[in-house]
Amino acid sequence: MSLIQVSNLTFAYEGSYDNIFEDVSFQIDTDWKLGFTGRNGRGKTTFLKLLMGEYEYQGKISASVDFEYFPFPVDEAKTAVEIAFELNPFCGLWELEKELFRLNMSEDVLTRPFFSLSYGERTKILLAVLFLKENAFLLIDEPTNHLDREARETVGRYLNGKKGFILVSHDRTLLNDCTDHTMAINKTDIQIQKGNFSSWFENKRRQDEFELHENEKLKKDIRRLTESSRQAGKWADDVEATKIGKKSHVRGQLVANRDYIGEKSRRMQQRRKNLEKRQEKAMEEKKSLLKNVEEAERLKLMPESFYADRMAEFKNVYFGYSQESNPGKKAEPVSFSLFQGERLALEGGNGCGKSSILKLLLKEGERKNGGKFFAEEKELWHSGEIAVASGLKISYVPQSAEFLRGSLRDFAREWSLDETLFLAMLRKLDLSRDQFEKGMENYSQGQKKKVLLAKSLCEKAHVYVWDEPLNYVDIFTRMQLEDMILEYSPTMIFVEHDRAFADKIATKKITL
Repeated sequence: MSLIQVSNLTFAYEGSYDNIFEDVSFQIDTDWKLGFTGRNGRGKTTFLKLLMGEYEYQGKISASVDFEYFPFPVDEAKTAVEIAFELNPFCGLWELEKELFRLNMSEDVLTRPFFSLSYGERTKILLAVLFLKENAFLLIDEPTNHLDREARETVGRYLNGKKGFILVSHDRTLLNDCTDHTMAINKTDIQIQKGNFSSWFENKRRQDEFELHENEKLKKDIRRLTESSRQAGKWADDVEATKIGKKSHVRGQLVANRDYIGEKSRRMQQRRKNLEKRQEKAMEEKKSLLKNVEEAERLKLMPESFYADRMAEFKNVYFGYSQESNPGKKAEPVSFSLFQGERLALEGGNGCGKSSILKLLLKEGERKNGGKFFAEEKELWHSGEIAVASGLKISYVPQSAEFLRGSLRDFAREWSLDETLFLAMLRKLDLSRDQFEKGMENYSQGQKKKVLLAKSLCEKAHVYVWDEPLNYVDIFTRMQLEDMILEYSPTMIFVEHDRAFADKIATKKITL
């Protein structure tokens, strides 16, 4: 066991006026299985890069272990075993095969070109190679994006059998399955707690509720103390004004009762000062509250009702990207109907055709009803019947957001969005106003995905077609979207491997 010590860390990107980290200090045990969470854009990946020594910073980071970052670029033309031995020359083949067995993978993947492997196979091989390196502390940055549910569960079980890593993930199920400590980047600090994500989130929920309650209590106290102080001051001033000219009978003579009035005035003034001190103390206490409360604003959706109950139908549909090779015929044909009010989840392993079904639906919708969707590079072939109701309006969130470039305002004009509503929706999704002036090519992956989500939320549609909408999106936003969908009950057909999200919102599931 050893420690990673972070002392007085301060960092800002060149040209930025805001610090990503400011004078933060903490320590990490190298035996921990540490889950790392926080809103998009808070600096999770940046912190991992700082540990790797890729940026200059103020403060000190000391560690007696070597840091290894996942994911990393590889020569995809080489075989998996060649890449493995380049990354770890001291790794024995038998050791690698043993790790792959733990990851439910056969040995034959090692001799295949890396580019021919699925995302899940690539992820598993690279994780296996890194964990075989001695004295390595792994920095695992969102390993499950694009992985199907089964692959995520396999990776979770594998990581649970390891130790000595930081795992950045927005998948609540994965974090709960394989972490024993949680590090969170809050609005004003970094917090580390023992326990998995659920235990951290419950502690945070209770702390937020306590602070919100205390804040309301202090607001009432401050109003009461302000009024009492004002009244006490008025009384003291009124009493002070009677010192001159105020007379009373004592022993038959008219004398000025200045001593009595002066003492009464002094007590009134002291009471006012005491009230002002209590007021200042309450205001100072109030300043310390709510700094890290995450305000996930209520989202709105504008689904439109439809005249027909059945909105779309697939009957005995085969599909593929090459009519000549006819790959779709190797599988069973796809048949299902989408009815108004349903939220249909397409499930299955990577490569089984979930995204292709969504694209076929969009293609038929565009052919029959018009509409504008994000262009696809490949031409899908299909046979069988795909029916889309006349007049059906579809809102689409594609799987990838890599293509986003330019300004938000140009994007809003291109897609005929209400700019004010669009920007307000992005603010509710926790995109800061200073991001509005930047080109989208400079956004993080999570921020780009929020642009596509905000577009969809601004569109009045009959059906919402979402293809892995949560890739790179932070946990708080995922919960916002869940609450919104359950409130507005839109008709949806979607692909999503986040088990917590899919299980919560789906009304029907189809496994391919």
